[in-house]
Amino acid sequence: MRSLGRWTLRAVVVVLLFTAVPNAPVTHAPRFVASAVALRADDKPPASCCFSNPGYSGICEVQPTKDESCGTILGYLNNSMSQGKSYCGNTTLRGGWKQVVCGKK
Repeated sequence: MRSLGRWTLRAVVVVLLFTAVPNAPVTHAPRFVASAVALRADDKPPASCCFSNPGYSGICEVQPTKDESCGTILGYLNNSMSQGKSYCGNTTLRGGWKQVVCGKK
């Protein structure tokens, strides 16, 4: 009988969780949505984006493609799981990147 009581308690907790969560108010937007930089279809990407990192020698300058922004590139560089793009001399250094103002050419 004792195990039946534990099972019943667990079932009640599960039911309460599933009925309470959908009605919970959303108090804040996800962090990645608030920091995303969106481009409209008629906007051109910036001429170049520059980034620095204490573990990287010099400034990394990246020319964004049509579907990229400086914010998305920075997010890629700071994501420890990202791979497949060849930014900054194909560095594998992830984390600690900051966007900086590009110097004049």
